[in-house]
Amino acid sequence: MTKNKIGFTSTFPIEVVYAAGQIPVDLNNIFVTGNARKYIENAEYAGYPRNICSWIKGMYDVVLSSDIKTVIGVVEGDCSNTHSLMATLKDKGIKVVPFSFPFEKNRPELEREIFKLEKVFKVDHSVVIQTKERLDKIRKKLVLLDEITYKENRVTGSENHLWLVNSSDFNGDPDDFEARLDKFLLEVQKRKLIDFDFRFAFLGVPPIISNLYDFLLENNVNVVFNEIQRQFSMPFLEESIFDQYLRYTYPYSIFDRIEDIQIELKKRKINAVISYAQSFCHRQIDNILLKKYIDLPILTIEGDQPGELDARTKLRIESFLDMLRM
Repeated sequence: MTKNKIGFTSTFPIEVVYAAGQIPVDLNNIFVTGNARKYIENAEYAGYPRNICSWIKGMYDVVLSSDIKTVIGVVEGDCSNTHSLMATLKDKGIKVVPFSFPFEKNRPELEREIFKLEKVFKVDHSVVIQTKERLDKIRKKLVLLDEITYKENRVTGSENHLWLVNSSDFNGDPDDFEARLDKFLLEVQKRKLIDFDFRFAFLGVPPIISNLYDFLLENNVNVVFNEIQRQFSMPFLEESIFDQYLRYTYPYSIFDRIEDIQIELKKRKINAVISYAQSFCHRQIDNILLKKYIDLPILTIEGDQPGELDARTKLRIESFLDMLRM
């Protein structure tokens, strides 16, 4: 069987694609680790507006610059711009497959969406369940990595971020991902403890800013809770695939996120919070409620173009840290 790359715009039940013998590819990861500015430039040259989220523009050109011929778009539970992204990709001859997380977090509706996806990829549900069991073995090891991050202080926020964010598709090769993860976990046990002053939480979508975690660590801050990245790793290890994607907080209400966040802030003994927002994203509005219901110092950082921290944001972070030290 020929293994085809199946692009996707946001985390969804990747078990279905793997069960079908295909390779799921998180377009966000390809965009941000590749020639990100060129992808954006090409999308804008094709007509995408300047004031549209960089991730949407980046994913558009990632697909057209690759051998990906099918894209699964999360059209409910993520960015509303995905609708137009899918339309413009379809116009270029790309097969588009919609997937929706029900707004009301309704189990029967989610079951229908997953069964519909199985029908598209011509795969039996029993094989999907077997695939989930295989991937859950890796997810258990990611839970361990996350625990080492906040319990033992042997993993940096950047490392935690990269491992968890890449679990959205296991880099297209779960066996290789697991082998490298095993090696990393062994290496970590031989490390000295990381020395830092503050335990931070990072809330919101993964940052488009490449050196944020490194800059924080240089200033004696380690991020020991990456909220959405942790959600990508499906840490709850539910037996049912339906329950697994119902407990995944990102596509549902902000109140589902806040409930999970509050538990983790207490468990991880967090000192302060960075709330990250992407320019032109509706999730910036969620900051109103995050600030209302989280009783910790919060610094909001906004990212637009891919690249390193600008001087203004560095100064804001340093001023925030000065305030915490007072």
